[in-house]
Amino acid sequence: MIRDAEGSRQGSVTLSVQRMSLPLPLVEVEGTPGECGVAYGVAARSMIAANTANYLERFAATGLDRPAVRRAGTLFRAASRQHAPRIAEMLDGVAEGAGVPVEEIYALNGRTELLYRNTECTSIGVLDARTASGHTILAQNWDWHPAQRPYTLLLATRDERGSAVLTLTEAGMLAKTGFNDAGLGVCVNLLTSDRDGRPGGVPYHVLLRAVLEQRVLGSALRVACSTPRSASINMLLGQAFAAGVPGEIIDVEVAPGDVGVLNPVDGVITHANHFEALPTVHDTLRDFGSASFFRSARARRLLGSGVLAEKDLQSVLADHGGYPQSICRHDVDALTDEDRSESLYAVVLDLDERRMSIAAGPPCQADTYHEIRLSGLFA
Repeated sequence: MIRDAEGSRQGSVTLSVQRMSLPLPLVEVEGTPGECGVAYGVAARSMIAANTANYLERFAATGLDRPAVRRAGTLFRAASRQHAPRIAEMLDGVAEGAGVPVEEIYALNGRTELLYRNTECTSIGVLDARTASGHTILAQNWDWHPAQRPYTLLLATRDERGSAVLTLTEAGMLAKTGFNDAGLGVCVNLLTSDRDGRPGGVPYHVLLRAVLEQRVLGSALRVACSTPRSASINMLLGQAFAAGVPGEIIDVEVAPGDVGVLNPVDGVITHANHFEALPTVHDTLRDFGSASFFRSARARRLLGSGVLAEKDLQSVLADHGGYPQSICRHDVDALTDEDRSESLYAVVLDLDERRMSIAAGPPCQADTYHEIRLSGLFA
């Protein structure tokens, strides 16, 4: 651990760059979890402060004033320290480095639990036996309020054990869609159920990071299923070919107190924002309807039964069936500001190559996908 003259922790190596070939900032940090957190906080200080202020306004619009937000953040911190201590150490460091109250950083990572939640995302997983490259591939659109686009970045970390993670995330958070150097990756979809809001769970985004810290798929599933949670979440998990063993993908729907599982059918899994494998909970989307009810099935149909190239997945992510509430979501029909949603980024993860291809959304308008590989980081 390195400390400056005032006693603050500093990452052993910190690099924050806006790479000209990428559509959003990239932050690279190395060290212990705490050191990585501090370095990330320092490197993205202005973005994290702005994103925190932005979410405080969103929280206030739903009736959560700042003291209430901090009380919630305190509970999220206690749960994270108990069930994901290394992640908590990193988040504590983010707050320190960014100069943001630690309770607000945890509330930021618990924004899914605290906010009115619109539907987000369509995900795709394809086994290596179905891809033209012979690689295991995950892909998704990340749909969220368009005002969040300026607060989005890529975060690359390498810890003191040499484990590296690359993830798309929001400034001040630790994970969303991403993968690690062991070829394990995750795509994510919001779910909503009548069980959401139970106390004692770790935040949605802390759970995602805890999954990405695992080295093998079985361990990732154990973390996903056993970690207490206060919100429902869908995780599409995959791991690349290794040691002569073909790649694998699996989808887990986790609600507070229960888990559902989907396995590949003809080498493919797709998922949107409604439960497909967990009938024991009440899916609250059933109360008011959602485009989610056709997006996942449509993605499966569009993928067909043949061999799939990466461009085929990109084409599905740009699909307009059911426009504007399509797989490629457009911000044109919201009844209120809080209902606004758009496909902010499209992401394709080649788990064998440890490569992320990312396009600024809506993906139908993307001229190209920009590539970033773990092998090119931490030089």
